[in-house]
Amino acid sequence: MSRNSREKLSFFSHQILPLLFCLVLLGACSSSKNLRKQNVNKVVETARSYRGTPYRYGGTTRSGMDCSALVYHSFYSVGINMPRTSEAQSKEGKKVPGNSLEKGDLIFFATGKKKKQVTHAGIVTDTSKGNIIFIHSSTSLGVTEDNLNQAYWSKAFLFGRRIF
Repeated sequence: MSRNSREKLSFFSHQILPLLFCLVLLGACSSSKNLRKQNVNKVVETARSYRGTPYRYGGTTRSGMDCSALVYHSFYSVGINMPRTSEAQSKEGKKVPGNSLEKGDLIFFATGKKKKQVTHAGIVTDTSKGNIIFIHSSTSLGVTEDNLNQAYWSKAFLFGRRIF
């Protein structure tokens, strides 16, 4: 191999290959972020398609559903098979503090007599303007959106979980 060929090969392997590798990694990160955003939007869009559905304990259809069924169906729309109860759902993904919640995160509440037991779940739909808006199936209103800053919800809030 000539000296000129070795220099070209050295330049290629030391300069061009690392650059190509970085570009591939950046492209993978970018497409991964885009996929997450698409999935989050699809989950929220699916959840919102159930607005107005009446609450029914143990219900899983548009004629009536509970909070965990809303979570189950919304995540199923992007191929994620969630457990069926809010207690079991609260163990999925990674824990997220309340001040770091993002659209698509799950939030869990203790709405019963036991102050630390998960009894209710919702999906964050918006976090703009310092407000955390979430969708859930309320016993009184059915599937609806509320603000986590409301006294009832902020008092009952336990934690958030990020699925993707």
